[in-house]
Amino acid sequence: MLAALPVAAQEMESTAPYAYQQLSDAQQEAEAQSLMQSLRCLQCQGQSIADSDAPIAGSMRSLVRERIAAGEEPEAIRAWLIERYGDYVSYAPRVTALTWPLFALPLALLGLAAFLLRNRFRKGEGA
Repeated sequence: MLAALPVAAQEMESTAPYAYQQLSDAQQEAEAQSLMQSLRCLQCQGQSIADSDAPIAGSMRSLVRERIAAGEEPEAIRAWLIERYGDYVSYAPRVTALTWPLFALPLALLGLAAFLLRNRFRKGEGA
């Protein structure tokens, strides 16, 4: 049973070779790090994949590094991950037909508050 542990560890390591290994090109590694900081770990939910030790975060880190090393643009990788896992995976939400009310509602509430306060102070001036 103890002999199986190193084999299992090697299998995990081989499926995500870049989970804990940086790219040799400093520019590519900087792009990978930037992208990984902006992607949410699906298991931890409160950490980016760069900060998480969860197995899925390691797989995602490896995937990001492999694709960047292959010459893929970070935004194309982000789009692929969003398509695969949904908008939740990104800390930089997109404005879509479903999400625009989330962006518009705070502005509408601020406008309403300004309108109500303006009317309230105008009534106070005339008295």
